[in-house]
Amino acid sequence: GFVHTIYYVFIILYLAVDLAVIAYSYKKKAQVSNRILLLLFIPIPISMIGYFAGHVFMELGFEIVPLTYLIAQIVYVLIAHRMVFYDVSQMVIESVAQTGDAGFITFDSKKRYLGSNDTAKSIIPELTGLSVDSSVIKEKELENTVIRWLDDFDKNPDAGKDLYVKSNPSGDPDEKIYTVSVSYLYDEKKRCGYHILLEDDTDNQKYIRLLDQYNSDLQDEVAAKTDRIVYMHDKLILGLATMVESRDNSTGGHIRRTSEGVRMLIEVMKKDEELHLSDDFCKKIIKAAPMHDLGKIAVDDAVLKKAGRFTDEEREKMKVHAAEGAKIVHNILRDTDDDDFRRIAENVAHYHHEWVDGNGYPDGLVGDEIPFEARIMAIADVYDALVSKRVYKDE
Repeated sequence: GFVHTIYYVFIILYLAVDLAVIAYSYKKKAQVSNRILLLLFIPIPISMIGYFAGHVFMELGFEIVPLTYLIAQIVYVLIAHRMVFYDVSQMVIESVAQTGDAGFITFDSKKRYLGSNDTAKSIIPELTGLSVDSSVIKEKELENTVIRWLDDFDKNPDAGKDLYVKSNPSGDPDEKIYTVSVSYLYDEKKRCGYHILLEDDTDNQKYIRLLDQYNSDLQDEVAAKTDRIVYMHDKLILGLATMVESRDNSTGGHIRRTSEGVRMLIEVMKKDEELHLSDDFCKKIIKAAPMHDLGKIAVDDAVLKKAGRFTDEEREKMKVHAAEGAKIVHNILRDTDDDDFRRIAENVAHYHHEWVDGNGYPDGLVGDEIPFEARIMAIADVYDALVSKRVYKDE
């Protein structure tokens, strides 16, 4: 009947789409294995021939269609088995216990490229242009890296790690040094290829260089350690601010949103040449923003967690968080060498609830009496309060 004719049309249509997708992938998709595409194509003509020529075999008393389906299933099993080689993440699990931020590259036993992660491609950009299943033996751009590492490993599998220095045209400060480890790639217990692991070893190599170039390199190392200490200090402060915020169940995410608000305001204000905002000031107020509500740790839970509007008495108790916050910030930063940052952070905590008309708190400052950094913090703070859902209002 008519519908049966449509059925044949759909079968032909599916066939055309299958062939089109395979052809397109073969021409355009370098990261798709041609071997897989070939295996995907094989069941199509076999199944089609079996289906349309089935009546001929039926007359001979032989049903061929199930056989073609069985052949197709066998091919798909082969495809599934081969696909394991291209799943880089799964293949390296048994070869690499810990990768962290390391780069890894995999090849089959004939040194055909199987894949790599983004980290490896950022370290060796030439990998981006490789096609899956392509041999790297004749890739001249990889002669001094991948090809040499694989050849050295073939000669001496027990050799130690190699070093790869990735220099930046701008100079040594951007130089990265990686340790290169080559090992066999295993599918369970079967050796099936090679695995190259690239690990950032810049810090350790810098330490080694300190032994030969003490005066110059020591300064860089001390600066890096100082930055690390400052970073950890900032993280501790942010953790404290987050802990304080966790007590206030009505303003979840407030620290993150207001800090982002300050950053956005600063980016716009920097474009105004009349304000003359220095990069140093901008960095410090953004850094100080998460500390503005530290004083809430001094507010009683009954007030801070109240699920509704405050009474006048409760509102007065809540207002103490501004002055208390300034004291806490002062105590945290009193031993810092950066007095300018301490002043900005204290002002942000102390005066971010002051209003230009004098109706704010805790000191009722007016207009320019309010520190500039506190006015910026106040805008971000009020905006977040207006657009966020609170226990006393919807968004």
